[in-house]
Amino acid sequence: MKKLFSSVSDGRGFDIVLVAFPLGFLFVMAGLPLIYNIVMSFQEVDMFSLGTFVRPFVGFKNYVDLFRQPETLPILMNTVTFVVASIAGQFAIGFGLALFFWVNFPGATWLRGLFLVSWVMPGLVVGAIWNWILSGDFGVLNFFLRESGLISGNIFWRSDANFSLWAVVIANIWLGTSFNMILLSVGLASIPGDLYEAAELDGASAWQRFYTITLPMMRSTIGAIVSLGLIFTLQQFDLFAAITDGGPNNSSNVAQYWAWDLSFRQYDFARGATISVIMIVFVMLASVVYVRSTRHEVRG
Repeated sequence: MKKLFSSVSDGRGFDIVLVAFPLGFLFVMAGLPLIYNIVMSFQEVDMFSLGTFVRPFVGFKNYVDLFRQPETLPILMNTVTFVVASIAGQFAIGFGLALFFWVNFPGATWLRGLFLVSWVMPGLVVGAIWNWILSGDFGVLNFFLRESGLISGNIFWRSDANFSLWAVVIANIWLGTSFNMILLSVGLASIPGDLYEAAELDGASAWQRFYTITLPMMRSTIGAIVSLGLIFTLQQFDLFAAITDGGPNNSSNVAQYWAWDLSFRQYDFARGATISVIMIVFVMLASVVYVRSTRHEVRG
């Protein structure tokens, strides 16, 4: 112990202190709740036993009962649809904007800054804005669709079971597009311009340069964006609370919102914890993809 304190005092062990405090904080604020949540998913929990850690152990009963519920499969399918559509939309539009701003023009910096507004806004504020835009009676989206001749009557995005999930997808794409644009812009800026000049001299078309240079050189960036998009999308809660509340009839309900609803509305804490543990598995897989995508960049 004396050697440990002396190494810290003379500066040789100061890096250990710098690492120990963040790790301790992370363990207390995130590690312990995570462990508590996992343990809860294997216990029988009710309002009377919520205040204690020692509860009846039921094994995998909560998991079995969860997948026996008729609404589980539709909600999981909604979650997959929401995640895939959101990530695809954010990436496609973000990549298009990154390529657009890659061609430097007067006012590009100022215009790019406007796109960051959606990223810095709180989710509940974004949900309130899209509540007005998606309103079936006076919504701006219905107005533009009618004026362009794409629809003949109003679409009730939030209350129609056929459109309610897509209403949240549209709002989430708008929320996350700027984040994708920024990361993709950084990836594009790291590609040496000499490669494009050499390919152009060899007669490569714009599509060939994009397919053979841009995409391969941005493989790690794309992997990081997809994995981060999966993590952020699985955490999305505010938009569902503000726009559809998971309805109608669970048509826009997803796993993360259902876990909250089971825990804090229906007071079924064990089943809510069970859904959270299942989501943690997918988040961990996305984290592995993210680490592997950025591994060579860290090594330099």
